[in-house]
Amino acid sequence: MGSDECESGGHKAEELTAQETALYDRQIRVWGVDAQRRLSKSHIMVSGITGATAEFCKNIVLAGIGSLTLMDQQLVTEEALQANFLIPLDGTDYGEKSLAELCCNSLRDFNPMVQVSFVSGNLLQFDGEFFDKFDAVIVGHSSSTTKKIINEKCRNRPKPVAFYTVDCRDSFGEIFVDLQNYTYSKKTKDGSTTKCCMTYPSIEDAIAVPWKELPKRVTKLYFAMRVIEKFEHSNGRKYGETGVSDLSDILNLRKELCASQALNESHIPVKLLERVLAAGGKEHPPVCSIIGGTLGQEVIKAMSGKGDPIKNYYYFDSYDGKGVIEDISIPIAT
Repeated sequence: MGSDECESGGHKAEELTAQETALYDRQIRVWGVDAQRRLSKSHIMVSGITGATAEFCKNIVLAGIGSLTLMDQQLVTEEALQANFLIPLDGTDYGEKSLAELCCNSLRDFNPMVQVSFVSGNLLQFDGEFFDKFDAVIVGHSSSTTKKIINEKCRNRPKPVAFYTVDCRDSFGEIFVDLQNYTYSKKTKDGSTTKCCMTYPSIEDAIAVPWKELPKRVTKLYFAMRVIEKFEHSNGRKYGETGVSDLSDILNLRKELCASQALNESHIPVKLLERVLAAGGKEHPPVCSIIGGTLGQEVIKAMSGKGDPIKNYYYFDSYDGKGVIEDISIPIAT
């Protein structure tokens, strides 16, 4: 990841074919042949096919990754139809084929040079060796427990496996990134290239950072998402099953968490919680486009080893139209 030796199971990536060079000519002009070569040998897994991950998949397939594997056993729902443009509109296979299979067939049409496939099952059922096939794993719309388990499996492999989560709740979006120990190339002001290194925490370690130790201007969305996530976990709710009817209980939880974390409750406004809760598990297509596009850029950076990657959270709120990067990391002792 970020170097030739980290790709394709640790083997040095092969040269681009003449067909690949012709197809990706414009991209090669932007980020160079070495970056495109690394990208073309990368293998990506996406679990949870949502509006945001559909946008992500489209972008990285067009960019020319090596392979994309999809996993989602769910059948088509009305909400999925409204947010996921990869689902065919004819409706003939809705009750027979999973979201992963339907979207897989659609994605193959975007770029026949990319191998797109789907796997049946749940990501939690696979052992660690399954993850050795991939350079990056993306998890969409999952519980906090699932995210932590999959992240840990990615971190415990002989070859580093990048881990991302992506969530959209109507007008809001959140991305989490764990690249472990990551090295990439960066151009300096004088035009030369230098190597940069970044160390990322796991999602479990990031969430465990005490709120009082975070920078003062951390987006309020970070805290709101953690409160709702905690409520869903404590009450056995699936992702997106909370609603405005839960506001009273969630405000009580907000009070408890803020007291234990020495954070003023004003950092998690009631109106913000109401907006997130009103969304439930619904996605807003324009926000999916922004979040999925941002995630696509970040995975392309990580796989190609080019550009400054996000560390380690990204938030978007259509209410103010702003995208915010937050570094939620374990404080380094001095």
